[in-house]
Amino acid sequence: MVRRSAYQLGPDDLVLSHFSLGRQHPIDERIRLAAANGFAGIGLYTGHYRALEESGDAPGRLRELLDEHELVLAEIEVVPGLGADGAGGGAAAEVEAIAWRMADEFGSRYLQCIGPSGRSVADAGRAFGALCDRAADHGLVVGLEFLPFTDVVTVGDARAIVEAADRPNGGVCVDIWHHERGANDLGAIRDLPAELIMGVQMSDGPRRPVDPDYYTDCLRNRLAPGDGEFDVAGFVGALREAGSTVSWSLEVCSAAGWADPAPHVRRIADGMRAALHASALPPN
Repeated sequence: MVRRSAYQLGPDDLVLSHFSLGRQHPIDERIRLAAANGFAGIGLYTGHYRALEESGDAPGRLRELLDEHELVLAEIEVVPGLGADGAGGGAAAEVEAIAWRMADEFGSRYLQCIGPSGRSVADAGRAFGALCDRAADHGLVVGLEFLPFTDVVTVGDARAIVEAADRPNGGVCVDIWHHERGANDLGAIRDLPAELIMGVQMSDGPRRPVDPDYYTDCLRNRLAPGDGEFDVAGFVGALREAGSTVSWSLEVCSAAGWADPAPHVRRIADGMRAALHASALPPN
């Protein structure tokens, strides 16, 4: 059987996001756990990839591991500040250079981008558009993630920048955590044009924050789909109504899960499959 490319993954496929495991979790176990639990691909943080280059494990050994387990490197995390022409500046330029190497070596589809935008929507759109143009040279689409701890707070904020940029490979990343803990507006998710939905990140969590600091809470206290109090079914349904055809990236950042990774990854996969099955059932 010929392995699919990252671009051939679709709405029946799961991707293990980088931050579902620790930032420097051993790459061999990361790939083994993803394959053992039926993920079609993984995401990788640029900082981890650079460490793998420095240790001599990338690109060669990483490619061997992916080939052995029939996985793709689907996603690349994360360009800050809308890229080198935006608030990200020189730091973003360094991240971009790593991302381009990753995409060229592994045929990745998706690049994650975050704020702050630090400027008007028109200026932010120009910076994001320039990032999209550079990414297109390496076969990548770019998803701008809205984060309530940046100035790109809601899906509407991200959409405005993306529409100002007006690039065919530029769109929005929709993360259920930031949706639920932010505007929590399913109508805005449902109203997204399908062609603007470049990435979807899934998790679950309690209604009330465990940690009062938003940033800390979202990086340590997420739960597998079905283990929390979020409206996972409603969120999945809204994306399906919008016509999304992208794969489901599982970003379940969890200090408890990082400490016991095998059952954590298994629960992530099982929980998401159960959520997808339940949301596909006809109403009673």
